Amino acid sequence: MVKQTFLHDEHVKLGAKMVDFAGWHMPVQYTSIIDEHKIVRESVGLFDVSHMGEVIYKGKDVITFLNKMVPQSIDKLTDGKAVYCQLPNKEGGLIDDLIIYRLNAEKFLIVHNASRVDEDINWMSLNIGDLDVEIVNESHNYSMIAVQGPKACDYIKNLGISDLPPFFSIKEDLLFGIDLWVSRTGYTGEDGVELIMKNKDAVKIWRNLLSHSEDFIVKPIGLGARDTLRLEACLHLYGNDLDENTTPVEAGLAWSIPKNKTEAYNGKEVIENQLKNGIKKKLVGLKMVDRGIARHGYGVFYNGEQIGVVSSGSVSPTRGDNIALAYIKNLDNLTVGSTIQILIRDKYCNAEIIKKPFVQKRNKDSK
Repeated sequence: MVKQTFLHDEHVKLGAKMVDFAGWHMPVQYTSIIDEHKIVRESVGLFDVSHMGEVIYKGKDVITFLNKMVPQSIDKLTDGKAVYCQLPNKEGGLIDDLIIYRLNAEKFLIVHNASRVDEDINWMSLNIGDLDVEIVNESHNYSMIAVQGPKACDYIKNLGISDLPPFFSIKEDLLFGIDLWVSRTGYTGEDGVELIMKNKDAVKIWRNLLSHSEDFIVKPIGLGARDTLRLEACLHLYGNDLDENTTPVEAGLAWSIPKNKTEAYNGKEVIENQLKNGIKKKLVGLKMVDRGIARHGYGVFYNGEQIGVVSSGSVSPTRGDNIALAYIKNLDNLTVGSTIQILIRDKYCNAEIIKKPFVQKRNKDSK
């Protein structure tokens, strides 16, 4: 049976086109993907992201445990701070990518990708050993609404949360008289927050967010625009741009790996070797020169030889061209400005390697 969020019927009432995604029945669009994309780039968009996994990790040894599980230095987080990181296997491949929030010294909230919650918890549980750590899966007790766009923070402040947390931080607050978590994070490249509340409060918050918008343009946004927004910002999608055969270094995420972490973690030897000695494949950004859209799984060619595969591709509503991410062989002569080919419907179409991200990120490290 396909799962439903507590906002499912609200989406149907708003006329959303519903699709199955990661085992959930979710809205892919309400009007058009391009219109919804532009709303988020220009004003305020609301996303139901309640399919994401919210899991509590707690206990006296929880910091030691998380340091063992991820490349990031979890011991350096202070209360209320968050960090983006990956969950590697023993070979350095990625089981998932995560956002880890420190609530206090013995309690952390981790947001997992919807399709990976069970796999992640299983892997985490296998690694606890004798450590004093308890894992509590709260995913079916909480809903999450992302409020994203250049005017999103002003909108939230206008609704009564005047003291927003800094970028990549979380706090408890009240909205419409309801207790919730406010996290200054998102998946669009724009500023904004993600609101985490008990399921029973989700509909009230969703309706109020849509109805209190007299001075702002606020619209519900589906998964279609969420994908084009994150692709323009070069934010990875698990299952497309990340998987268990790809390391964070190959994925261009070396910036998220501390160079001086002394604690051992799964895959550390492989990851540190790649940081030191280089990688055989790399993730590059592409813009299509010829007509056509480079879709996930399409082959990438150079001088008649297949050198890689497209991981994500789409129209870019902001840029007005077709863009893609692709893993290719790490050849010295293939850099920004190089021309390669994508095999689209049995035709080789030219594409140019360009700098990532495709649009400037506008999320902010300030209140």
